[in-house]
Amino acid sequence: MQGSAEGVVGAAQEQAAAAQQTLLEVWNLVVNLVSQWGLKVVGAIVLLFIGRMVAGWARRGVRRALTLAEVEPTLIPYITGLVYYTLFAVILVAVLGIVGVQTASFLAVFGAAGLAVGLALQGTLSNFAAGVMLLLFRPFHVGDFIDAGGTAGTVAAIGMFTTELNTPDNVRIVIPNSQIYGRTIKNFAANETRRNDLVMGISYNDDIGKAIATIKRVLDSDDRVLADPEPFIGVGELADSSVNLLVRPWCKKEDFWGLKTELLRTLKEELEAAGCSIPYPHVQMIGAS
Repeated sequence: MQGSAEGVVGAAQEQAAAAQQTLLEVWNLVVNLVSQWGLKVVGAIVLLFIGRMVAGWARRGVRRALTLAEVEPTLIPYITGLVYYTLFAVILVAVLGIVGVQTASFLAVFGAAGLAVGLALQGTLSNFAAGVMLLLFRPFHVGDFIDAGGTAGTVAAIGMFTTELNTPDNVRIVIPNSQIYGRTIKNFAANETRRNDLVMGISYNDDIGKAIATIKRVLDSDDRVLADPEPFIGVGELADSSVNLLVRPWCKKEDFWGLKTELLRTLKEELEAAGCSIPYPHVQMIGAS
């Protein structure tokens, strides 16, 4: 009995010693991990926190700068978002590097993924880049009448990927920005004044001086015709059946179409009243003899 009791006590002591040894090994492991990784983890957390704050400050600073520079409001959220997430991605890579993660493989994967996405969305990215340039340089604004991408119309909206035009017959046309930027853009509303280019034909038998005086009187009587620049009136061509007079009055851009249509009618009526004829080609039918 005494021997069995001593055996039980000995076994318990051995188990206690083994447990104590295990706890000591766990403690040493924890101490080693804390001493090896603790400062790195704390540094990574601090860097992540500070970096996020810096990225936020940068985004707000860029937004204020763009607002003061009167950059197109549509473009500001995209630029500020791009600045914020770019800085945050750089900070995240730095944090991973601090804790010992090999960032070279991540960068390679991100680069390959970015290349694949870029190739897949190259048309969309091209439209986006063109939209950014249109909003930055502003060759036209909403409400301007332009001729761009093979279409003429009033600008209804300038987006990041497309520009919308309303044609004179009120049809909405959506044009990809890449088809506008980098090509010729005619903005008919950019300047405050425009010139009407009219051609009035009179007969070879008519008095050119009288015709020019009549045209000048019509232009002087219309308040929409600007005195400066002075209207031009002169012989432009000796055509097959008429003497073509060039009539080039200036007006405000908003009066362009109304002045043009009314001048054409008034000039015809006044020239005819002054004894000038408006010639037109005659076709003579020759019958068989």
